[in-house]
Amino acid sequence: MRVLLTNNGFALRAGSELYVRDVAIELMQRGHCPVAYSTHLGSVADELRAATVPVIRSLESLGEAPDIIHGHHHYETLTAMMWFPETPAISYCHGWLPWEEAPLRFPRILRYVAVDELCRERLIVEGGIPAERIELILNFFDKRRFPPRTPLPRSPRLALAFGNEFSDSNDLPKLREACAQCGIELHAIGKASGATEPDPGRLLTRYDVVFAKARSAIEAMATGTAVVLCAPGRMGTMVSSENFALYRRANFGIRTLSRPIEVDALVAELRKYDPADAAAVSQSARDNCELQTAVDQILDLYQRVIDEARSTPLIPSAEAERAAARYLEESAPHYKTNSYERLSAEQRSDALQEEISALRSSATWRWTQGVLQNRLVQRLFGPIIRSVAERSN
Repeated sequence: MRVLLTNNGFALRAGSELYVRDVAIELMQRGHCPVAYSTHLGSVADELRAATVPVIRSLESLGEAPDIIHGHHHYETLTAMMWFPETPAISYCHGWLPWEEAPLRFPRILRYVAVDELCRERLIVEGGIPAERIELILNFFDKRRFPPRTPLPRSPRLALAFGNEFSDSNDLPKLREACAQCGIELHAIGKASGATEPDPGRLLTRYDVVFAKARSAIEAMATGTAVVLCAPGRMGTMVSSENFALYRRANFGIRTLSRPIEVDALVAELRKYDPADAAAVSQSARDNCELQTAVDQILDLYQRVIDEARSTPLIPSAEAERAAARYLEESAPHYKTNSYERLSAEQRSDALQEEISALRSSATWRWTQGVLQNRLVQRLFGPIIRSVAERSN
């Protein structure tokens, strides 16, 4: 089966990028022919190519129509469907808030996939998608990439803020203070913190507690660490054997982050650290959240969609064209707003450059520069001038 997987980009090591990477490699290892498509490539594209999965930035590169389009993100998904007008598609929703995850309505999308209950709700209430056309395929981890760690110590010593958004400009200082109060050393990995890690599975085995959400939380749990659900600005609780099943259907994501981050609240969650319960949670994650089970579900869905497409008449081109026109109409405010903001910023920049040029050509500016460069002034006031200049930089 040839599968075309679309995504907004393959540059950042983030949620849907890594989702496509893992699914594509698993499909390839099972004898299928996945192809990844995006116009924005990068490090994840390199990983896919290294694993012998083709990655293309132009659909013209693909000389054979795929059997199915596995769509992530509406722009790329619609582009693929317009290029291959007879190929059926499924469309994923990975998030409650991102614009790129908004539901795409198109007649050849025969099924929609939600990675948790909240995404399912978005498809129904924002996209008007009938519930019977939505499949729930929960998020996963790859057991080959995330091996179990040795048993946790009686008291935690090392903690990790695990996510691309944690930084000293948001909530890392609060996490650091809470950990310090509990005698725990905190590290961070992710794009915003300035420390990235191509093999987080091996790294996670060093840590006793991890602050994370969504797929990162699942990976940390599967490794065997205690997990406090957390993202910049919001936090939840420590995952336990009691709340695991409930939080699993929420993808350990935004709906589980029920309160603002406060140091006292973080300390209270860290005090819940229980090595035995963390081991039970880890076993639940390894039993219920594996990539292989998710890909079994995905392949079953592919086949049902392909069979349905073969048994139904081809969608009239006029209907497809109207659906594409509706997408362009609905998307116009987003693209035009971004364009207007960029143009306004460029105009402000040009105006400031003109003001700076006019100031530097004025008699006052030339006189001031002459005074500052005077040897007597430099000798008397040089240290003060240099100090002010350093502070302004």
